[in-house]
Amino acid sequence: MIRRVKSRVVPRHPASSRFSRIGWRASTENVPEFSSCSSVIGLDAPGEIYTSGRKMEGVWFENREAAAAHQAGMPRVPPGRYHGLVVSPLRTARLDPPDICLFYANPAQMILFINGLQWKAYRRYDFSITGESACADSWGHALKTREVSLSIPCYAERRYGAVADDEMLMACPPEDLQRAVTGLAGLSKAGLRYPIMPFGPQAEPAEGMAKSYAGKN
Repeated sequence: MIRRVKSRVVPRHPASSRFSRIGWRASTENVPEFSSCSSVIGLDAPGEIYTSGRKMEGVWFENREAAAAHQAGMPRVPPGRYHGLVVSPLRTARLDPPDICLFYANPAQMILFINGLQWKAYRRYDFSITGESACADSWGHALKTREVSLSIPCYAERRYGAVADDEMLMACPPEDLQRAVTGLAGLSKAGLRYPIMPFGPQAEPAEGMAKSYAGKN
């Protein structure tokens, strides 16, 4: 659960969203201004050391041109739109309403969440992969566009934010979260729910399909 703050600068940290998992409300102040992280959510613009490619040259990219292209392609909120970030668990309702909601889940849970979004009104979703700095694909894109945004968390999120190997990150406006929850209830009534129980290799898939699509011939 995230809300923008318009009082003081509190740049994000890769672990920010994890604090809410243990019931904390948090704002963070240990990310340099004009950095790749602070610029993703519109606190400021990235500094020349980032946009030129010098910062990530030889770290994430072989050459400066590739590193600069990475910065140029990242989704970002326009600089200066916000002055800070606060993260708090949804269940506490401390931020009412939040600007966007974030949660971690495994791929099977994520596809069911997307199925829930599509339950009443179908639309196709396209998600981007920035690579390193994947927060741009979730936090940044959702804040910028008010669209559902799914990302594969990057190395920094996993190393410094304790994101598990099998986790993905979803960011979406609260109204989309509610829409997906309603859709999940509909899917559950149709027998489509988590965990997804696999058929063994010696079972006949047609038997399961016949139950899901009964009367559709």
